[in-house]
Amino acid sequence: VGTKILFGLSAIRNLGEGAIRQLLESRHSGGSFSSLGDLCDRIPGQQLNRRALEALIHSGALDALEPSGNRAQLMADLDLVLDWASSRARDRASGQGNLLDLLGGSSDAGSDGEGAASAATNAPKAAPVRDYPSQEKLRLEKELVGFYLSDHPLKQLAKPVQLLSPLALAALEEQADKAKVSAVVMVSELRQVTTRKGDRMAVLQLEDLSGSCEAVVFPKSYARLADHLIVDARLLLWASVDRRDERVQLIVDDCRSIDDLQLLMVDLPADQAADIAIQHRLRECLHRHKPAHDDGAAGARVPVVALVRDAGQLRYVRLGPQFCVDNPAAAVETLSSAAFQARVSSPLLAA
Repeated sequence: VGTKILFGLSAIRNLGEGAIRQLLESRHSGGSFSSLGDLCDRIPGQQLNRRALEALIHSGALDALEPSGNRAQLMADLDLVLDWASSRARDRASGQGNLLDLLGGSSDAGSDGEGAASAATNAPKAAPVRDYPSQEKLRLEKELVGFYLSDHPLKQLAKPVQLLSPLALAALEEQADKAKVSAVVMVSELRQVTTRKGDRMAVLQLEDLSGSCEAVVFPKSYARLADHLIVDARLLLWASVDRRDERVQLIVDDCRSIDDLQLLMVDLPADQAADIAIQHRLRECLHRHKPAHDDGAAGARVPVVALVRDAGQLRYVRLGPQFCVDNPAAAVETLSSAAFQARVSSPLLAA
């Protein structure tokens, strides 16, 4: 509808048809719900139970009922509000009016939307709490509706993605067979496979903001990387393009969680960045700390980014995967002794 997308309540897990019917009928007869207290007061608990209310809160369906859409606050309030609404329902059933309602001039706040909304201003609230972290909100959305609604976990990494990942999955078809690529992705599905020799490997479904693809992690790599390979993990991965049977997939060589990834940042004035001798000295320093891939362990693999400064302008240049280092602190010492300015940083801070 216009610039809005209408999303049916029936798609939310733990929300039955009866509860949905009661929500729609109450909203039609009494108007929009003004607060969590208004909602719980107008619809009896046996028709809209706690589990259904939790699903509505965590899916974002009740964001408008709390200033700034604080879902953690709604959850903190929920038990208090349910007890309050249950008490009011018992009073109405026994013909007794709530004292606060009588003082406020509402004899039966649950009989119509206006009275209920007025009475709901008396609903209790818990102490203020911080909202859930963005990742937790998105995890709960996906758990309840099957996909992300309010955002995408990789959107928050838009600048780091541009810095670290030249490949968008939508462009995978354009890559040559055996090409070495890197990408920032999410693991949307993971299937473990046991080979005939009894070794474990994995088949992944990966996605980014542009598309999705399948990836394979063979046993030797899986032994090193298993701790990073978790559904919903945000990864920077290095892989090879594999073309077969008219389809394209990735063979994963290495990966790191983007959430705790480090970068080695090297400051370079533009004239030094163009100097062949300085480029050679930088290469020699970095190669001293080149990761070993045959040690059977998931050692560090830290990307290197040059910050090229020219006439007050700053440009980020990500060096190729062959320049990654395994010990960034030691690499900083080596670079400093060679007259380079270097530091270790997070991609979120660097971008």
